[in-house]
Amino acid sequence: MKMILELSKVGISFETPRGSFEALKEVDLKIGEGEFISLIGHSGCGKSTVLNIVAGLLQATSGGAILDGKEVYEPGPERAVVFQNHSLLPWLTAYENVELAVKRVFKGKKSKAEMREWIEHNLSLVHMSHAMDKRPDEISGGMKQRVGIARALAMQPRVLLMDEPFGALDALTRAHLQDSLMDIHRKLGNTVIMITHDVDEAVLLSDRIVMMTNGPSATIGEVLDVPLPRPRDRLALADDPLFNRCRQRVLQFLYEKQRKVQPISLPIDSKKKNKKEERKHG
Repeated sequence: MKMILELSKVGISFETPRGSFEALKEVDLKIGEGEFISLIGHSGCGKSTVLNIVAGLLQATSGGAILDGKEVYEPGPERAVVFQNHSLLPWLTAYENVELAVKRVFKGKKSKAEMREWIEHNLSLVHMSHAMDKRPDEISGGMKQRVGIARALAMQPRVLLMDEPFGALDALTRAHLQDSLMDIHRKLGNTVIMITHDVDEAVLLSDRIVMMTNGPSATIGEVLDVPLPRPRDRLALADDPLFNRCRQRVLQFLYEKQRKVQPISLPIDSKKKNKKEERKHG
C-alpha cells in the first residue's frame, strides 16, 4: 500500500492568559492510499486539532503533515473537509452549493457541460439527484449532510476529512449515511480520516482506529487494525466475534486506560457542614 499522508512528531501549543497550553505532543501516523482511518478519544484529546492540521487550518508548532511528499501549510482542494454542521449556503440550491466547489477546482479545466455532468454525478453518489433544486431549508438534516459530502467529493480530494459528520443526526439517519459512506468508499477508494465518538461507527467503517490519549499533551495511545472483510453488513456484524473483539478493545482503552476523572460534587448540605467545621476549627 502506498503511503500518501504522514504526520511526523506533530505538536501544537496555544497561548492562553495562564501561559502556553500544549494540546498535542509528538503525534506520529502514516496513512496509506485508500485507507479509512477513524480518530477516537474523549473530548479535549485533540482529535479536531489533528484534523485541522491536516486540513491546513492550523499550523503545527513542531513537526508537520506531509501529503504526497509536500508539507501541508494551508488549505487546499486535495483535502476536502466535511464538518458536523453541513455549512451549506442557505440561499443556494443543493446543486448550486456543489457547483461552488466544482467551479473553484475545475474552472478552465472542464466545460460547462462537463461541470454540470460532474455535479449531477456526485449528487447521484449520495442519492440526492431528486432534490438537487431544493434549498437547505427545504430538506432534512441527513439530506443536508449528503449534499455536504457530495460537495467535498466533487473536489476530487486526495484525502476526505470528516469531523463527526453524523454526530447531529438521529440513529436511523446516521445508519443510512454510514452505509452510503461505505458504498462511496468502496466505489471511489478515497482516503478518509474521520473523527467520531461512536465506537460502533468506528469499528464498522474503519480499516484502522487511532485512539487518542487525554489532553493536555495528547498523543496517539493505540492504533487498532480492523481486519473485517469488505463489504460490511451491519446486521451480520452484530454477532461477529471479530467485530465484538475490536469493539471491546476500543472500549477498554476509552473507559479503563483513558478514564476521565470527574470532580466530586458535594451536596449543598454537606458543603454547609464543611464550612461550619472549618470556622469551628479555623
